[in-house]
Amino acid sequence: MQTADLSSNTSPNGQYWQWQGHNIYYVQAGKKRSNHPPILFIHGFGASTDHWQKNIAQLQEDFEVWAVDLLGFGRSAKAKLQYGGDLWRDQLKDFITEIIGQPVVLAGNSLGGYASLCVASQCPETCKGVILLNSAGPFSDTQKASKPNKIQTAIRSILLQPWASYLLFQYMRRPNNIRKTLNKVYYNQEAVTDKLVNDIYRPSCDAGAAQVFASVFKTPQGETVDNLLQQLSHPLLMLWGEKDPWMNTQERGQQYRKYYPNLTEYYLEAGHCPHDEIPDRINQIIKDWIMGS
Repeated sequence: MQTADLSSNTSPNGQYWQWQGHNIYYVQAGKKRSNHPPILFIHGFGASTDHWQKNIAQLQEDFEVWAVDLLGFGRSAKAKLQYGGDLWRDQLKDFITEIIGQPVVLAGNSLGGYASLCVASQCPETCKGVILLNSAGPFSDTQKASKPNKIQTAIRSILLQPWASYLLFQYMRRPNNIRKTLNKVYYNQEAVTDKLVNDIYRPSCDAGAAQVFASVFKTPQGETVDNLLQQLSHPLLMLWGEKDPWMNTQERGQQYRKYYPNLTEYYLEAGHCPHDEIPDRINQIIKDWIMGS
């Protein structure tokens, strides 16, 4: 295990950890508690530890809190690798084991929710509970029902070309396009600030960021959510921003209950990132759930 000093590109309380030869950025706040486990926050696609600042600021009063940048995102290295759930599962498992040193409550948004579920299901010794916020990931029946048509197949084949994915990346990472996307997926428009736009834009300027984007886009479908849920043995809290335009939250919630009926869930007036849109409400739910578990 190695940690590195803060650089000019870090935020307060941030450090670097060397994992398989790659710099991994993380933040830690709060004190270790004997009566409940630490919380580890996992961001979504294109986001970073910065996306959890409002949650860390409040929850550190009652918990030891951690957040980590997945390899390929945020301030972590943008390595030439095949990205996917297995890679991030292994990264998170080793981070919990080597750096935190005890089982955690995993809390993940979107892609980070899928990565959290992979860890909790396939590395159960690292986890005490799971909190999924508008979590991504395929179900088996959804995969079967959504076979692409000829036009969709043609578009995907074009976008798999290096030049096409590069152009798409350059277009999507423009600050005005980042803001447009956020305005679509955030129900609370006041939460879309200049700082939020910059927090997402900044890592896209790193060397290798375009290759990461292309790799994630080309990644073969990982383990299905229903298979992961059938392996899960920990308490599960589902938090849904029900105004999310990217997913039918009621339908997805029903799928989760089908395969893991013993869960707790809330449907909230927020979009795809409820932790950043309504942090006070989310923080209170998380606090009550962990302390009551």
